[in-house]
Amino acid sequence: MLHSQGIAPVTMRRVTAVSFFVGKGGVGKTTLASAYAAWRAERGPVLLLSTDPAHSLADIFEIRLGAARRKLTACPRGERGARAEGRRRRLSSLTLWQIDAAQQFRKFLARHRDAILSLVESGTMFTREEIEPLLDETIPGMAEVAALLTISELLQRGGYAEIVVDTAPIGHTLRLLQMPEHFLRFLRFLEIAASRDQLLAERFGGRSTPTASAHPFLAEWRRAVEAVHDALTRPQSRLVLVTTPEDFALQESVRVAATMRQSSPPLRIREIVLNRVVTRAGGCHECSARSAEARRAAQFLRRHFRSIPQRVAEDDGSPVMGAARLRAFGAHVFAGGALPKAASPPRAASVNLAAGRPRPAGSRLPLERQGWPLLDVPLSLSIGKGGVGKTTVSAALAYHTRAAEPKTTISICSVDPAPSLDDVFRQPVGDNLAPVLGDRHLLAMEVDAAARFREFADRAQRKLADSLQVSSGGVHVELSFERQVIGALLDMTPPGLDELAATLSILDLLEQGSGRVMIDLAPTGHALELLRMPQRILHWSRLLLKTLAPHRTLALVQDVAVEIATLEQRVRGLAQALRNPKGARVWPVMLAEPLPDRETERLLRALDELGAPRGALFVNRVRLDDPGRCARCRRRKEWQAAALAGLRRKYRGAIYCLPERPRGIAGAAELKAFTRNLWQLPPKSRRG
Repeated sequence: MLHSQGIAPVTMRRVTAVSFFVGKGGVGKTTLASAYAAWRAERGPVLLLSTDPAHSLADIFEIRLGAARRKLTACPRGERGARAEGRRRRLSSLTLWQIDAAQQFRKFLARHRDAILSLVESGTMFTREEIEPLLDETIPGMAEVAALLTISELLQRGGYAEIVVDTAPIGHTLRLLQMPEHFLRFLRFLEIAASRDQLLAERFGGRSTPTASAHPFLAEWRRAVEAVHDALTRPQSRLVLVTTPEDFALQESVRVAATMRQSSPPLRIREIVLNRVVTRAGGCHECSARSAEARRAAQFLRRHFRSIPQRVAEDDGSPVMGAARLRAFGAHVFAGGALPKAASPPRAASVNLAAGRPRPAGSRLPLERQGWPLLDVPLSLSIGKGGVGKTTVSAALAYHTRAAEPKTTISICSVDPAPSLDDVFRQPVGDNLAPVLGDRHLLAMEVDAAARFREFADRAQRKLADSLQVSSGGVHVELSFERQVIGALLDMTPPGLDELAATLSILDLLEQGSGRVMIDLAPTGHALELLRMPQRILHWSRLLLKTLAPHRTLALVQDVAVEIATLEQRVRGLAQALRNPKGARVWPVMLAEPLPDRETERLLRALDELGAPRGALFVNRVRLDDPGRCARCRRRKEWQAAALAGLRRKYRGAIYCLPERPRGIAGAAELKAFTRNLWQLPPKSRRG
């Protein structure tokens, strides 16, 4: 175990590079970003920054981290002398920071609150008192905004040779990388708002007032956004794509690259790390299959990412945790060093993973075969860390319920910004409900939040044009200006759009009144934001209606107020359903590994705080076969057994184990086979 010893001062120096580690959830971004940062810190001060709302830097470094930056001054327990001092010196150039998005956003608002309120007050029909309560609210997308502002501030202040960013799963990382463009649109809105006095003065008095560029904080923001934009595109900085040999992860990598190329400006992947590669197969059938899969994956990446350097991270069956082991693993991946010695699992009571077989001597508990549960409430949701198999479990629950209840219609909807229902069903899945697997009562959709917002914005722009057709002197100028301001606001793609669009999609599905709904949520951090969204919408709607009340004589305001009141009524029903065991159920999904295990503990606590009814806990990809004499497979199974033993001690609900399969689930035949193989880990109170 490593022990941090306080926050050390940072030597000021210019930041020369920013490295973003990106990829599908669960491919090992945190491990690779941490390993690279620990290795890179041997050559100069490095800051490792986590922008994922579900942080795990503290878990992987095996230390305690708060919301502040912390310099790593640590050495393994029990080490003394020159070796320990050398290791401490190498690690002391590494600083860790898990961003507290709410805290960073509050600090940002505190610096610019008066300036923002003054601009909005001078440029719109709203007063300072009407707008101020909205600034005090937690907003979706805050994690990405806070990350952008933090990176900008670090670039301006310096202090590190390199900033390494451990990002959220790819859907929300793309939102972060596109944030400079969105932020510039927000600046345009503020600059238009700030120009009202100038417009009126020129129209009636023939004089001009200072333009928006004269507002110091707007100029400061523009410089900050441009600095981050420059950091993303400069030669020294890079986007490192992390993937694994699994087909789902490879296909997602291709989609990610295409999206980045289409952004403004285009973003280029500079390097690829193929993680969890098995190179030494030996006589093990499992490892031979994994080795062949890795070779095919390398060929796939060379075909789709020509001229982009590839690195390989080997998998020895044990987790990479702790600063010293991370640094050695970083040297293995990024400098061609040897793979560090495998870690042994903790000494703890294990479980018998030889499912359905006689209990061998010394084993603690057998797994018991179970039938798959049914979706028996109107709304079900799957939740968990990225890459644990939420989409597969969601699709399997929907498929199994349809097979068991032929008269029931099941609608499955992905609200993950990086969806993969099309991979599971082996057919295109769009933004509207449509049958899949040839079953007209099994419907699927993947929410396209950006497209839905653009439709809404276009409708609002047309309504705005009809409502502001007034031409009588100064009134024409006033309303024409209001149109520009609201038009600029609608031109923005707001942060948190995914959570908002997902909430509205869930409402639409429930209000159709037929069948049951299964929601495949985004990874943990953003999924929790969505579950908090109904209560936030209710609060916002009350504030907005209060804000609009003084302007209710305007037809446009009346229309908006009616829509907000209607939305409030609809959302109240969803908020009640999410707390009612007869209305909704949340199915957590995890892997039997240390990092997902610790994140799942925090997730379950958060669900309890929200009052969300929970279903059984699914533990995916559990090895149930005999690993034989293969050291790697035996080691991996021992780590899984230790994780399951700990889970059984801590978790009081039903625990289902899903056997590991050689490849991802795709198509009706594989879903059918998958839903015939489920095992339960009996609770600790039972005796065999």
